[in-house]
Amino acid sequence: MDSFPAYFPLAGRKVVIAGVGEAADNKARLFEGSPATVVRVDGPAAFLPGTYVGATLAFVAGDDEVFLQAAAGAARAARVLVNVVDKPAMSDFNTPAVVDRGEVGMAVGTGGSSPTLATKLRNDIEAQVPEGTGRVAALLRKFQDEVRGALPAMHERRAFLRDAVVGEAAQAAMAGDMEKAGQLFRQALAKGVGREGKVRFIAGKGPADLLTLRAVRALGAADVLIADDGAAPEVLLLLRRDVHRLPPGEVSAEALVALAQEGKQIVRLVVAPVDPAVIQALAAASVAVEVLMAAPAG
Repeated sequence: MDSFPAYFPLAGRKVVIAGVGEAADNKARLFEGSPATVVRVDGPAAFLPGTYVGATLAFVAGDDEVFLQAAAGAARAARVLVNVVDKPAMSDFNTPAVVDRGEVGMAVGTGGSSPTLATKLRNDIEAQVPEGTGRVAALLRKFQDEVRGALPAMHERRAFLRDAVVGEAAQAAMAGDMEKAGQLFRQALAKGVGREGKVRFIAGKGPADLLTLRAVRALGAADVLIADDGAAPEVLLLLRRDVHRLPPGEVSAEALVALAQEGKQIVRLVVAPVDPAVIQALAAASVAVEVLMAAPAG
């Protein structure tokens, strides 16, 4: 990772855009509908550090190299991070291609090397992320304190929320019925965590793009990972970084049963045929099992 992505809260914040023209207008449009106060400046005011005092971010745009350098220098003198449009070498940060879903924001950056590629990838992501996703995030924000109070244990809270983001309350929020979503969320929270443990066997050889969508989602929701040696690195990247990893040689069928009975979502990433005896042992213990092999190529 050559650049570290970060999100700046905008409520009550000031953003300065120095310069005129299409590039400056495009930067201003990024903040339309946001709670930030956008200040547009040009001419001598752009060269004064006082113009930028209190700002979180500054953008400088234009064709005059002297203007760009002077305005960027003034912003830095005010201790403000600066993006000089289309000038990565002069910038403290690069502007990514943004997917805006209200409270959910996604960004694709290429370190300034290819805005066209970033735009293409953003369009791909936009097609996969429904418009209502931001409402689901708003629902979770509203109940954040209640969830923490009801489920003080981190692992229980995470388990509940993983189910909640795809549950009935989330579906109601996605459809725009926030009142119903709130009612359903409180009902689910009152029931607490009651997930059924499951063991999913997933093809780990790769390539990752042959995995089914169901397999990809299972990887992202896993509590425990047992991966065979030889599992493809690009498949492993689909897992959460905090997933609990266990070496395959130390995990017996009995251990899988015990983990599942704790309500854990277990992914067994395999590169060879699954031992039928393990499947039989899980079935005998009434543990739910799912086998998610790769989709056929072509």
